[in-house]
Amino acid sequence: MRAYKFRIYPSKKQEELLNKHLWLAKNLWNELLEECKQLYEDFGYFPTKNTLQLIVKNYGLYSQTQQEIAHRVHNAVLRVFKLRKKGVKCGFPRFKSIERMKSLHYPQYGTGFWLDKKFKVTPFDEIAIKKHRELKGRIKTLTLKKESSGKWFAIFTAEEEKQLPKENKGEAIGIDLGLKTFATLSNSLKISNPRHFKRYEERLAFIQRKFSKKKKRSYQRKRAKIRVAKLHEKISDCRRDFLHKISTDLVNIYSLVALEKLASKEMSEENYGKQINDAGWNMFANMLAYKAEGAGCMVVFVNPENTTKECSNCGAIVEKTLQDRIHNCPCCGLIVDRDLNAARVILTRATGGHPESNACDSLLERDVAEATSMKQEALTYS
Repeated sequence: MRAYKFRIYPSKKQEELLNKHLWLAKNLWNELLEECKQLYEDFGYFPTKNTLQLIVKNYGLYSQTQQEIAHRVHNAVLRVFKLRKKGVKCGFPRFKSIERMKSLHYPQYGTGFWLDKKFKVTPFDEIAIKKHRELKGRIKTLTLKKESSGKWFAIFTAEEEKQLPKENKGEAIGIDLGLKTFATLSNSLKISNPRHFKRYEERLAFIQRKFSKKKKRSYQRKRAKIRVAKLHEKISDCRRDFLHKISTDLVNIYSLVALEKLASKEMSEENYGKQINDAGWNMFANMLAYKAEGAGCMVVFVNPENTTKECSNCGAIVEKTLQDRIHNCPCCGLIVDRDLNAARVILTRATGGHPESNACDSLLERDVAEATSMKQEALTYS
């Protein structure tokens, strides 16, 4: 299954109708959720999916869109109890405001929507679409989504036939993700951190202050809120574009990519949350994973424990603080950048100690040549 996202440009009348359908969808969600809670309070059980489908008939939305909302409510309620049985803490589904209802879903191609030379959706008729690439495979579903900036998008899912992966004869690499440098590869290449959020941070703070001073529920406050949303969207687009380009290049060049299995959400809650979220480690890992299959590449995630402390040459554990940027092993004498050392440890773990062209013995000779200069540099800073 592949997802294709295209920008659409509804007319003023179509946009009014789309917003009206979002309002109806929001009200329907809230009514169904209230029905679930009331039935549980009165009789101790939740309504079935079929019962919810009978409630949504003739509500004003497209029939399959109404049913899909009923299915989402049913699944959301059941999911809470499934997670709680597993010991996961989670809250009950909430009532939605119009700002939290973002999409309309059409689950069947040919009845609710069509895409050929023109794009038609029931009941909005033809909608202008910027089809910047061709869809491959059989179209299955459509989601009309409204972003916080006011832009509308059509997201299609298409089922493609499985194809034989490309032959990739590149080398194997390990990647150490960081904040000072976005990624350090085990072959000594480094990818700098563009710090997208920092680039627009002052501008964002300025327009957020303007937004906070506007009178609540006023037209000027709505306009200011859209300006904030547009800048957040720009930052997100810059980050996504950067990660797409880097991940595509890596899976096309290398045959095996090894990374740490990082719990970035938990890490961001402890320290450096803004920088970790700005780097987009999880998004980058997901992009590598789904692009690798078609490029003939393999992505392997390893245990992140002690990858920074372990010596890539002898395996000894060398304690470091965040300020220590050089790995200096007292056992074997290896002196190398700490991120590069970690990338080699990650590669060694992924390949079972046989990282092909990146063997520690061949790299040690190059490290010895660099050791003197790096040691002098470390002494100078100290």
